Amino acid sequence: MKKAIITVLGKDSVGIIYNVAKILSENNINILDISQTIMDDIFTMVMSVDIEKSAVDFGTLSKTLEDKGVELGVKVIICLEEIFNSMHRI
Repeated sequence: MKKAIITVLGKDSVGIIYNVAKILSENNINILDISQTIMDDIFTMVMSVDIEKSAVDFGTLSKTLEDKGVELGVKVIICLEEIFNSMHRI
């Protein structure tokens, strides 16, 4: 299994989860865990995903998610799990 972490942050609107999950589904990426909340009017979501069987390379996936975020008015970032863990060590 090759894991990645996806974060989404921005003003809440209808369809954010749907649109991110649709991209993942279309590219054979399994959602392992998901946490989301809305603080005031700010949407926040963190997903753990398995990208091992992804239909596209990591760079293409990252750009697709980023572009969808721009369209939705949110910031979408994907990071390989090992890099994410290295960046957020306590």
